[in-house]
Amino acid sequence: QVQLVESGGGLVQPGGSLRLSCAPSRNIFSINAMGWSRQAPGKQRELVAGITGRGSTNYADSVKGRFTISGHNANNTVYLQMNSLKSEDTAVYYCFLKQVVAGVGYEHWGQGTQVTVSS
Repeated sequence: QVQLVESGGGLVQPGGSLRLSCAPSRNIFSINAMGWSRQAPGKQRELVAGITGRGSTNYADSVKGRFTISGHNANNTVYLQMNSLKSEDTAVYYCFLKQVVAGVGYEHWGQGTQVTVSS
């Protein structure tokens, strides 16, 4: 079982910044992609940003230009730099890791870290 260790959540004022990080608890091979999703109270979980092993990235429209995802290859750690935070960014952020082993896909999730944007 793969455990993903997340850090960096917290309380920040509107317009502020936070940086989330996520890394597997042990060496992992055959990583296809890593990224972050979030879930706000009463809403469905949504993809925030992802990055593939080749460095291709994708973002939710709502965070483009404000959030930047990076990392992954060097030490299997992925970062989410969040700038110009808004109250609507308040949610629990979950790290995910997609792995393909012998043609079988696996998806692993972190426990989640709370991000609260409030004055």
